[in-house]
Amino acid sequence: MNITGTAVSLNVDDVEASSAFLVRHFGFTEAMAADGFASLTRPDAGAHVVYLRRGLATLPADQRDVHAQGLILAFVVDDLEGELARLRAEGVAITMPLTVEEWGERAFQVRDPNGVVVQLVDWNGAA
Repeated sequence: MNITGTAVSLNVDDVEASSAFLVRHFGFTEAMAADGFASLTRPDAGAHVVYLRRGLATLPADQRDVHAQGLILAFVVDDLEGELARLRAEGVAITMPLTVEEWGERAFQVRDPNGVVVQLVDWNGAA
């Protein structure tokens, strides 16, 4: 097998709102978009983020109406405090404050307009 790319695909009610959130606050660009679909990318992200509108007939019946929940869309960043300050300045609500875990992970979370959890993380804490 030769894997040529990676994407995470999330079912949401409002594709345009989630797409605009990643474009505005996280520097993604739309690589492709159509009715009920958007594929976003960043050259440094290593993966595409795909949004699909819930209920699309192209999805298998057991997936059509499932909302993206119970998952965390995590981005590892170099300057966690800087990103936290930037997002606050942009008016993005911080839904989980900056936390430090005993294994060294540091993270905070926001939610997009569809409730998708976006976590920014680094591994600079004490181990």
